[in-house]
Amino acid sequence: MIHLPAQGKNKEAVLEAMKALRQQDAQWRQGRVFSLVYHVDDELTSLLKDAYTLFFCENALNPSVFPSLRKMETEVVAMTAALLGGDEQVVGNMTSGGTESILMAVKAAREWGQVHKPGLQTPEMVLPATAHPAFEKAAHYFGVRPVRVPVGPDLRADAERMRAAITPHTVLLVGSTPSYPHGVVDPITEIAQVAQEHGLLCHVDACVGGFELPFLRRLGYPVPDFDFQVPGVTSLSADLHKYGYAAKGASVVLYRDGGLRRHQFFACIDWPGGIYASATMAGTRPGGPIAAAWAVMHYLGEEGYLALADQVMKTALKLRAGITEIPDLKILGEPAMSIMAIGSDRLNVYEVGDEMAVRGWHLDRQQFPPSLHVTVTPTHAQVADLFLEDLARAAATVRKPSLRKLANAALLRLAGTAVRVLPERLVSRLTGFGSRFLGGSGSGLPQRSAAMYGMLGTLPNRGDLHELVLDLLDQLTRVE
Repeated sequence: MIHLPAQGKNKEAVLEAMKALRQQDAQWRQGRVFSLVYHVDDELTSLLKDAYTLFFCENALNPSVFPSLRKMETEVVAMTAALLGGDEQVVGNMTSGGTESILMAVKAAREWGQVHKPGLQTPEMVLPATAHPAFEKAAHYFGVRPVRVPVGPDLRADAERMRAAITPHTVLLVGSTPSYPHGVVDPITEIAQVAQEHGLLCHVDACVGGFELPFLRRLGYPVPDFDFQVPGVTSLSADLHKYGYAAKGASVVLYRDGGLRRHQFFACIDWPGGIYASATMAGTRPGGPIAAAWAVMHYLGEEGYLALADQVMKTALKLRAGITEIPDLKILGEPAMSIMAIGSDRLNVYEVGDEMAVRGWHLDRQQFPPSLHVTVTPTHAQVADLFLEDLARAAATVRKPSLRKLANAALLRLAGTAVRVLPERLVSRLTGFGSRFLGGSGSGLPQRSAAMYGMLGTLPNRGDLHELVLDLLDQLTRVE
């Protein structure tokens, strides 16, 4: 057990210890990470830090105490609404990130359903299989039943399948622009029309694309309609800390009108401490993300965002073309912007990802179908050629038979039997053993993931996998 130190350390010692800890982190400044971080350059980062720390101690819980934060937040929301086709009726709030924005939209839909569908016990929302897991989290938190429908061969949502899934309990339809796994834009116009025909709400998850797709459209790229200009879209989420290049965590949730947003709010009027009300999930809300978002939007302006969108999209197209030229690799679907997935009909892409990890690149693993996720940011413009060279080498390495592949196959055969006869905790240990046996570090996340992903794919039911994931989360949040 770790206790507070008996005596405090000086500032320099504390900071040096923290710098030592981060030495094991992914090298995102060198463009080696294709998710999680949206870095532009040191100058913009310096602005974000200055703006954030300027309001480091302020609390946006009570807007009347800090009118500066109220002004900045309302202006950030208004600028976002204008960017995304909103009129003067569109309203919204800043949140801590895309997950909270989605939670708020689902919560509002649930409350709306209770008003417009009296007696509704278990509201439902219909969403494509590729919709973000934040919708599942919202369903779990708020008692809404998620109804997942398969996507089409192009990996986009199927509006007619969504129509067929509607029941008297449905309150919300969902589409993504783009979907995170593959970067394709769902047919929002068709989904919103179905919602309108049935008198339902329609939420557009533009957490990734909200601050890039509008600028790509102005640059002449083909961008499907997706925002408030589409009749039937009733709410929309867009992350500022992604392609808005703000400091984490900052997102915006928008509603077609104030009446709908009212269902998002919470108020308690009988507390001895006074009347308590909050617009979003959080009580205390740090002022830093609000200030940094306002600062970066004024710093970049339309001209700056256009320049960054142009740079990012040109890099994405370069990577896309280069990937398709590598034998046995392909891009899944038709990505609309700078997010894509690398797949293969012949190679184990998890092994390709492992080979890239050995070369210092971080690529998220995806499933259904197996793929590697790529989110392109300005940092990647300088390393695109090196990435493609290493990816070609990685694919070539995976094509060759090796002892490692034999070890993978042996472990998979063992796992295929083990998961049917061993308790779940032992299976978890087997997974850890496999990662170390195949080249992992022995602690933390394994460097070699192909065998682990293959083994998990042999589990006889998803409930077993669910428990394994919870076990892993438990282990990752314990003190080592």
